[in-house]
Amino acid sequence: MFNIPNLFTAANLISGCIAILLAVSGRIDLAPFAIFVGAFFDFLDGFLARKLQVSSEMGKQLDSLADMVTFGVAPGLIMMAVILRCQLVSDFSMNYVSIPNWVNTLIDGDHRNFWPFAGLLIPFFSIFRLAKFNLDTRQTESFIGLPTPAITLFFMSFPLALAYKITTGDLMISINRFLFDPLFISILILIMSLLLVSEIPLFSLKIKGFGWKENRVRYVFLLISLAFILLFNVWSLALIVFLYLILSMIENIFIKTKKDEI
Repeated sequence: MFNIPNLFTAANLISGCIAILLAVSGRIDLAPFAIFVGAFFDFLDGFLARKLQVSSEMGKQLDSLADMVTFGVAPGLIMMAVILRCQLVSDFSMNYVSIPNWVNTLIDGDHRNFWPFAGLLIPFFSIFRLAKFNLDTRQTESFIGLPTPAITLFFMSFPLALAYKITTGDLMISINRFLFDPLFISILILIMSLLLVSEIPLFSLKIKGFGWKENRVRYVFLLISLAFILLFNVWSLALIVFLYLILSMIENIFIKTKKDEI
């Protein structure tokens, strides 16, 4: 039970709990980094389980439970804090708006501000996504629907952009009102959450060999992702997820065409 991969899974869970505490406190400048640490532990537990040949049903269930916290509840609360801060601070300067204070205003009768609840769509759809993944035998080598870590990384662009003033500059100043509009963010949360439970086939980043033919989509993805990181700063996280979706669709079309020709 307490083997090395499972301990890393537990570390993933703890990272998610820390992200939740930071998000509830309004520290959207720090919460994403707890998520990134959890993602690293999430990678390590699967990698070590395969290398040490200790994969088990318990490890699979523990992984889903930890992922529900780190890539379900935590990003949902972080996006609640992001929406709340966008509503209350018009100049997009850093401000630590806490979720408990907002909840108290609702309890006291101020029922005008419900947009932050949109963040809860992420854990709502994540629980179905994770349960589906555990039962779906089609997802051993690839994914059906967007994985929960992908949607989490996508939305981490928003708190980081706010916290570290990536919204400054001539271009970003002209569009940040749109990017950080609570309605736009809420619609984006809904769309990305629906992709969690969609039937869209997506490639996996697991590389069994290093040949070009069997990994060309993965290599192209990694190279373009590196370029995004160098060019677009924290917004590269969101762009990389879009790239992942686009390349998966291109791969699906190519494979389908090839099979039809055969």
